[in-house]
Amino acid sequence: MTRISYPAFIDFEASSLDLIASYPIEVGICMPDGKLHSWLIQPHVLWLDWSESAEEVHGISRETLVTEGTPISEVVSALNELLTGQVFCDAWTFDSFWLHRLFKTANVRPRFQLESISTLLDSEQILHWSDFRQQVIGRLGLPVHRAANDAMILHKTWEEIMGLDTRAYLSKQ
Repeated sequence: MTRISYPAFIDFEASSLDLIASYPIEVGICMPDGKLHSWLIQPHVLWLDWSESAEEVHGISRETLVTEGTPISEVVSALNELLTGQVFCDAWTFDSFWLHRLFKTANVRPRFQLESISTLLDSEQILHWSDFRQQVIGRLGLPVHRAANDAMILHKTWEEIMGLDTRAYLSKQ
């Protein structure tokens, strides 16, 4: 039996989806062993973008970030302490932007490389990713659009799609 090496997964929530002005407000990671870590991120003084519709989705207010957020330097330090090698996300364009903004603001380089989860999957797995993800969300009952939950959903979806024959899965649908 081949042993699969589990990757780490990361997810961000942000002030908006504006790829010029937005910034990360929460980051969550799911380590290869399934352990979760997450941080609300205290906004930098120059980070002013805010979307009410984004707040409705993730449920995190700017006031909460200001009063309960972790300073950027501490978040960056923790991420660099916990993560090495490749770390995977499901929205590379957005996540790489927010990762870059976070680390650039701290004037620190990440010690890990962000990659799209699609690089871990074959074409059939990519085709069925969304179906597997929806089943995982339903089974776990976790609210989505919170960074740690979304990182856990990535972990569990990847675990299931790697362990199941998608043809057998589809024949049961």
